Amino acid sequence: MSTQDAGIETLETRVLLDGLTFPESPRWHDGKLWFSDMQAHRVMTVDLQGNAEVVVEIDDRPSGIGFLPDGTPLVVSADKRHVLRIENGRTTVHADLSSLAAEWLNDMVVDERGRAYVDVITHVAHPDVDEPIDRIACIEPDGSWRVAAEGVLRPNGIVITADGTTLIHATTRWRRLTAWTIEADGQLSGPRLWADTKRWTPDGICLDAEGAIWIGGLSKEHFVRVLPSGEFDRTVEVPGRWATACMLGGPNGRTLFMATAEHEAGRGYIETLEVDVPGAGRP
Repeated sequence: MSTQDAGIETLETRVLLDGLTFPESPRWHDGKLWFSDMQAHRVMTVDLQGNAEVVVEIDDRPSGIGFLPDGTPLVVSADKRHVLRIENGRTTVHADLSSLAAEWLNDMVVDERGRAYVDVITHVAHPDVDEPIDRIACIEPDGSWRVAAEGVLRPNGIVITADGTTLIHATTRWRRLTAWTIEADGQLSGPRLWADTKRWTPDGICLDAEGAIWIGGLSKEHFVRVLPSGEFDRTVEVPGRWATACMLGGPNGRTLFMATAEHEAGRGYIETLEVDVPGAGRP
């Protein structure tokens, strides 16, 4: 079902999975949706029939998820500032970023060569002024890493375009999407505005084949499709729940998976709907 409001189509969802705490970083991989249930300290999967499985539990908050070219899962261990490999129900450290002057790591995207780009958050609390003091790290497939971009503010959801040339992340505090050019050596350059998200506070994001980006509007209780022109053409209302992150997947790439949460109550959900334009790029 859908309704029309001031020229923007509003779509409705169905709950695929409940009983979670705070789901984040949904990723479609190998016929299942992978995601982090952050407050429960576990990485999980769910299939299209709603069958859920705990892949691994960690003694930290799991955040961004990605996959190496051979299919090995990676997950961000946020507060310890590690990126972990998941193999046979166990984790090992893929990259140790704890030497960085930062408080935690956030989301992650992995490119086709196995390079992982990870948000590095300097302060948990918002700084008193809007200074771009955060960073994005680039981790090579062998686990070695370096800072790929300085002067970033509150990087959040993160994607790479289908041609592999551009990285886009949510700049949550400024309510915008920011694009960077990916250089041949993996460094990021030329930061620029991709879209002003206006009243929508962007959290997790995903790309589609028309170059539009779906964003989770966080406490605004909506997911929103942003066109490359900066206009909005579709919204998904999740009343009473935070809209934290989204991913396009399923057999034809047209299932929009949405991670939502009743934040104060500590209840989380995976919700879905079918859309017209399939996913593209990474994750």
